[in-house]
Amino acid sequence: MSTTMALPTLTPKDLASDQEVRWCPGCGDYSILAQMKKALAGLGIPREKFVFISGIGCSSRFPYYMNTYGFHTIHGRAPTIATGLKLVRPDLSVWVITGDGDGLSIGGNHLIHAIRRNMDLKIILFNNEIYGLTKGQYSPTSRIGTRTKSSPLGSIDTPLRPLSLALGADATFVARTLDVDVNHLTETLKRAAAHKGTAFVEVYQNCKIFNDGVFEYATDKSVKADNVLYLQHGRPLVFGKDRNKGIRLHGLNPEVVELGNGIALDDLLVHDEKADEPTLAYLLSRMVYPHFPECIGVFRCVERPTYEDVLNKQMDDEIARRGAGKLEDLFASDETWVVE
Repeated sequence: MSTTMALPTLTPKDLASDQEVRWCPGCGDYSILAQMKKALAGLGIPREKFVFISGIGCSSRFPYYMNTYGFHTIHGRAPTIATGLKLVRPDLSVWVITGDGDGLSIGGNHLIHAIRRNMDLKIILFNNEIYGLTKGQYSPTSRIGTRTKSSPLGSIDTPLRPLSLALGADATFVARTLDVDVNHLTETLKRAAAHKGTAFVEVYQNCKIFNDGVFEYATDKSVKADNVLYLQHGRPLVFGKDRNKGIRLHGLNPEVVELGNGIALDDLLVHDEKADEPTLAYLLSRMVYPHFPECIGVFRCVERPTYEDVLNKQMDDEIARRGAGKLEDLFASDETWVVE
């Protein structure tokens, strides 16, 4: 008689820890936490196979609230810790939780290199365009003119665009979603979980205290349809309350057009998330409100060997060729010298 182990059946409640959730009332982080538990519960993966790794910031409290393994590490270094863990335990589902300050300021370099290596990590960047934990300074993604305690006359820094950065580092999965669009958020997290390689997800997340309403153009139902374009693979880029607007290329530049008067669906750009060349995905990541609708969804999803798979194969091949070896032999080898 054959015996097969049944996949664990988890519920969102199973993934909730016994810790008091300590975010400000109305914070978008609550929604992300709820949808993360919902998304992971249906994957058929036991709790002990999940690890959440964070740096410093409001978002970085996340590992405390998940009934899984987790590390609350140091500022900006979560991708580095996650890289080391994934290399020695490739069987784990490793998630990096970071924010626009933690991930793109002090942690920017670590983030870029984890992405370019195509580590099999799920990197979720909460973007509220502000430093929330340290009480409201402007962040790398704050818009020009943002008035804060550290920019009282308005920020003059050009903001970083997280998705453009990820695509520039050749990320194999890039997506954007919204904290209040719970169905889209859940499905995006599921797709990130299923991706083999670095999955980079930017979540527009409202900070109720220090940057309230910065994404209202994308969340207010009365105007959202004209300001947000939901990406669908293989479908033309159409948006608007009446679905009568679209994006087409004018030379190398995107432009907003209105359907009719000689402009048809066939004239519009068609989204291809599986294109090996990320140029068009990068172009979409540069479309910013109010000049364009901002794109929500999966920008890119392609396959490429992961860093840990290639590295482990190198080691396995070398062990097969030369044997396992001993550390003592390495220390006593000819490749040593003495400093007099």
